[in-house]
Amino acid sequence: MRAQVLHLPGEPLQEASLPDPEPGPGQLRVRVEACAVCRTDLHIVDGELPDPKLPLVPGHQIVGVVDEVGEGAEVEPGSRVGVPWLGWTDGECRFCQSGRENLCDNARFTGFHVDGGYAEAAIADARFCFPIPDGYTPVHAAPLLCAGLIGYRALRLAGDATRLGLYGFGSSAHLIAQVARWQGRRVFAFTREGDTEGQELARSLGAEWAGASGEQPPEPLDAAIIFAPVGALVPVALRALEKGGVVVCAGIHMTDIPTFPYELLWEERVLRSVANLTREDGKEFLELAPQVPVETHVERFPLAEANEALLRLRAGKITGSAVLEVAG
Repeated sequence: MRAQVLHLPGEPLQEASLPDPEPGPGQLRVRVEACAVCRTDLHIVDGELPDPKLPLVPGHQIVGVVDEVGEGAEVEPGSRVGVPWLGWTDGECRFCQSGRENLCDNARFTGFHVDGGYAEAAIADARFCFPIPDGYTPVHAAPLLCAGLIGYRALRLAGDATRLGLYGFGSSAHLIAQVARWQGRRVFAFTREGDTEGQELARSLGAEWAGASGEQPPEPLDAAIIFAPVGALVPVALRALEKGGVVVCAGIHMTDIPTFPYELLWEERVLRSVANLTREDGKEFLELAPQVPVETHVERFPLAEANEALLRLRAGKITGSAVLEVAG
């Protein structure tokens, strides 16, 4: 099979021809149709997340068709499934036992501990795969598998906030803005300075205000979700909050948060992070997405141009989600 392989963090991916992987007990082999490109992939490639499996096939927003089923896996061959970031948990640690499998002590993640979807085939644990909702092509379903799922978890942790700020209007934010508007929330979008395309996309998806991340919104926010991996946005978002509001940091990696005066946190403001996802998050969001309906805005790249997709994502030049088209 064709694959894009990371041999050393900080270096470009290399195209390779690898043997078809074989599923073990409880596993599936998925013929990859599309794999969305996530900022977490970029953090792995750039060496900002330590100790990935090497060599590694990145990618954890996989949509494909099951073509071989390992013993005990309860999925029909020919089914279209999605493979997310959370690839395996032990089911035994105190986090798993308390409904917090996203914090599992021994979790394994797709495209990090095990090979992912920047390839023509991938192996996945059947228990952690999701059926793809009707009405979505593989290319348009792929961003739902992480940008959508993590965004949805972050939105839930923002509580019942009416005035919601989204910092970094990229792959996750453009999906969650649609869910938030469907729920009756008011959305305020923050982009890089000069990102007029991102601001226009935000307004087209129902944001009532869009501006640069350094600007103050026209009125205080009840909650803010920070999708951009920029620690300096934490005090900026806190400064924009109403009393009792919450700032949710949705990324797996963020630059250092600068010091800020206690008065920004005082009056019962809350600062918290989101880590990974649970299967229940996935089930809820993928049932909700077609009801909204959530529309994914994608920029397509062939598998051979994975490095170009990562380069453009690093430069902030992707509007919506970048997706690798692996098979027609």
